[in-house]
Amino acid sequence: MTPQEYCSKKTAQSGSSFYYSFLFLEKKKREAITALYAFCREVDDIVDDASDEHVARSKLNWWGQEIEQMWAGTPQHPVTIAIQQFIEPYKLEQKYFKLIIDGMMMDLEQQNYETMDQLKEYCYRSASAVGILSASIFGYTHPTTLIYAEQLGLALQLTNILRDIKEDLARGRIYIPLEELDKVNIKRANLSHSVGEKSFDTLIDNQVAIAQKLFDSAERNLHIDDRQSQKAGLIMGAIYRKLLNRIASKPAGSFTKRQTLTPIHKLWIAWRIWSKP
Repeated sequence: MTPQEYCSKKTAQSGSSFYYSFLFLEKKKREAITALYAFCREVDDIVDDASDEHVARSKLNWWGQEIEQMWAGTPQHPVTIAIQQFIEPYKLEQKYFKLIIDGMMMDLEQQNYETMDQLKEYCYRSASAVGILSASIFGYTHPTTLIYAEQLGLALQLTNILRDIKEDLARGRIYIPLEELDKVNIKRANLSHSVGEKSFDTLIDNQVAIAQKLFDSAERNLHIDDRQSQKAGLIMGAIYRKLLNRIASKPAGSFTKRQTLTPIHKLWIAWRIWSKP
């Protein structure tokens, strides 16, 4: 199996919505973004599957060293071998790979957040850094497009947090900040017991509004000259906005059934966005 085949398999196995935003890219960009996403899956899986914090931390430290090895020209892992060839053509910056790993480290060290600013710092590392690297691969000519990528990453991650509340609680994590819970008089220990109550619905409505504003701000910062090159990101934004609307329509839904869109629905959204002039 070649490094690129390894990355493609890793991406396909994840079942992520990101797959649908890659479909219409030219071959080289599709291979680059697939390799980047495979890296994200590798480090994210370490945290999600962690049964021993020290082992997980050791693995993430290894990946930090592997990123340095990749920049030194001596990568060892199939993912970094695949990514290396794209560093120069797409001007990928090492610091964003390191930030992604830092975000995964935060998951090991912090299960709760006090403020929205603290949560956004986590989201910047775990998601905005990915967005900026992705924007570099897709191509851009105006600096505000990187602001678009940063804010889109925040919006996507906040949507993921709302979708995965139940799963995160099972891991002992509550990403919605304490200050947001306090606004609706919900205690962290009672979050799951508030499901179905007006206070919980209001909590979700408030978080949806924050994410929607970030989606709106992201699109405002995407320069019109870069809309064509950034269509893959626009596809992802459209898919996640639809998911966010679904969560908003049934706030308690994430506690009964994982909120998602069907593959056909995602494909239709991707085709609709890509076919726009």
